[in-house]
Amino acid sequence: MLLRDGRFRLKPALLAATLLLPAAPALAAGEKQQALVDRATLTVRDMFSGARSDSKITQYMTQARAVMVCPSIFRMSIGFGGSGGGCVLLSRDARGSWSDPAFFNLSSANVGIQLGMQDSQVMFFVMTDRGLQALLDNQFQLGANAAASFATMGSGIESGTTGQRNTDIMALQKSKGLFAGAALGGSKLSVNSGANRSYYNQIVGPEDIVISMRVNNPGADPLRAALTDVQARATASGPANRAPATPVYGQPAYQDGEPAQVTPPPASGAISSQPLAPPR
Repeated sequence: MLLRDGRFRLKPALLAATLLLPAAPALAAGEKQQALVDRATLTVRDMFSGARSDSKITQYMTQARAVMVCPSIFRMSIGFGGSGGGCVLLSRDARGSWSDPAFFNLSSANVGIQLGMQDSQVMFFVMTDRGLQALLDNQFQLGANAAASFATMGSGIESGTTGQRNTDIMALQKSKGLFAGAALGGSKLSVNSGANRSYYNQIVGPEDIVISMRVNNPGADPLRAALTDVQARATASGPANRAPATPVYGQPAYQDGEPAQVTPPPASGAISSQPLAPPR
């Protein structure tokens, strides 16, 4: 509105809308990260759908120091290959409680005989503190980093630098589509600092999220509940599947009995459940 002295005066509604404009991109970014967390929740349910309490993947889950879930890693190539996607990392404390998720990116570029496209769900079981620290060191290359050993679980151990029992990070990949020459080896995992900042509305590093556990977003509660539910069903089958007595910092894995039973919300979404090939 133009005043008599030539100055402009903004109407209250227009002024409020102007002040809200800078917040719009942050809100959109937060929603994008929440969508990734929601897809990760569906991936956990899908990965463990039909898995027995005494299966290998359930045992890895009960013994893992942390897990990383990548709901959709898309790969496409004709001769030269590349893949990428978002991932979330959660760690477990001495009482069996899960942290909130820290955001990572997985990417790779491959040269070789490759043809086709593939959309994969990937879940990493971080079995040791050494493996967790390697992931937290900003960038980790699977199968090529001396800081931690890596192996792929599926129809068997596809790659790795040590034997299965001594492996720091185990990977389970479930794929849709056809692809020749696809592998996780050589892929890079790097911290997505922008996503962490957007989701928690503050500058926060992955150590603050998964080690100190000093931030929380209620939007991640269904994912934490899904992981707790898998753990609870496994430990209910007997002491044989319990996590090691001292998985981290010399503290017992469980105090006062079993971890809390948390019932996840009903499954939803378009991810279809398929039976997992039993690991050898």
